[in-house]
Amino acid sequence: MWGTPLVILLCGGGLFFMVYSRFTPFRYFGHAIQVLRGKYDDPDDPGDINHFQALASALAATVGLGNISGVAVAIAMGGPGAVFWMWVSAFLGIATKFFTCTLSIMYRGKDSEGHIQGGTMYMIVEGLGRKWKPLAVLFAIAGLFGPLPIFQANQLTQALREIVYIPNGWVTEQAHFTGDLITGLIILAIVSLVIFGGIKRIGKVASRMVPAMVILYMGIVFVILGIHIDVLPQYLKLIVTDAFTAQAALGGAVGQIIITGFKRAAFSNEAGIGTATLAHGAAKTKEPIREGLVAMMGPAIDTLLVCTLTALSILVTGVWRTGDENGIALTAAAFGEALGPTGPYLLILCVAVFAFSSLFTYSYYGTKCFGFLVGADKQKYYNYFYVISIIFGSVTTISAVINLIDGMYAVMAIPTMTVALLLAPKVMDAARDYFSRMDTFKIYK
Repeated sequence: MWGTPLVILLCGGGLFFMVYSRFTPFRYFGHAIQVLRGKYDDPDDPGDINHFQALASALAATVGLGNISGVAVAIAMGGPGAVFWMWVSAFLGIATKFFTCTLSIMYRGKDSEGHIQGGTMYMIVEGLGRKWKPLAVLFAIAGLFGPLPIFQANQLTQALREIVYIPNGWVTEQAHFTGDLITGLIILAIVSLVIFGGIKRIGKVASRMVPAMVILYMGIVFVILGIHIDVLPQYLKLIVTDAFTAQAALGGAVGQIIITGFKRAAFSNEAGIGTATLAHGAAKTKEPIREGLVAMMGPAIDTLLVCTLTALSILVTGVWRTGDENGIALTAAAFGEALGPTGPYLLILCVAVFAFSSLFTYSYYGTKCFGFLVGADKQKYYNYFYVISIIFGSVTTISAVINLIDGMYAVMAIPTMTVALLLAPKVMDAARDYFSRMDTFKIYK
């Protein structure tokens, strides 16, 4: 499904949003930061969580193992040039997130229990009308499977197995099923403690975990880059040149590199996929544009910052040349090359924090989609399916996991981009109104 048409939809749609908005989102980053800091928070506004918790919840899902092993998979499959197309996707994703998450507030609906809800399926029904409901149902069905925790569980289990269990003789490379199963059960227990508390508990946990994990990871990677500072410029250049020539790529043709970069970026920052609309749609606000501005910061933090750091650590250490397509093993090799025996264990710490932050938020996405399909009173039952899938992810192969997740993300992107493109004029009308009021009262500066 991740062929040229879908890449054109995401890339072309993002380019349209960027040009159509006349780069408006990029001009108001300062105001977005003020909104994020709570300057305009009103506890009486409709919604469940504040702006910061909404962004933290969305980032908890995006700043995860896609940034650690997903980037490694992109480089292994498409070479250094794939990173450049991840950057392009991120810039386009900033505009896409602004439009989609503005709509998530503008066209909130009510679930079967009368509670205000946001997300792509409500944007479609409330914004386009009931006749478009089949498109909303398509998104919701894919949303049951796309956010499953199987990738995070798989990569966390694999990291523990290869970095801790096997080196210490607890399991062997041939006989590790029991160890993986035990790890899966432990992950299941920890995740269950958080997700059954709903979005308010998830938001509180995410708002504490996300800043700490990003700072920790950045600090470690900066040390790696400092050790290899002499080769850093040449790899920055290689990322750009390889994106167009593909001469140094392990993955082949330029077109395939572009698809690889966009696919992995979509899994990382989820711009245009629609999952973030579910988190941002829960924000406490009456101003849709404010949430759009907060949401657009996601791809900048996730892809332009965190993913770039991972990519550079893999490139400057030279481990990308091994041809290993095992994402977590490739990143672990980079940490080990630069930091010695301590490196992989530091990565394990980052992997654990990143994985659990994603595991917590993804459950909320699935419950909202399930509630839309069968009723809000039954959405809690999705969490049982969710935690059981952790066991599947822990013991299955990475290829099976990636194929399922990528397929469902592709399906989710179609309804999300369709509704965003059709309702783009509504977003710009709201933006002109909002920024004219901000300019009049000079309160955004």
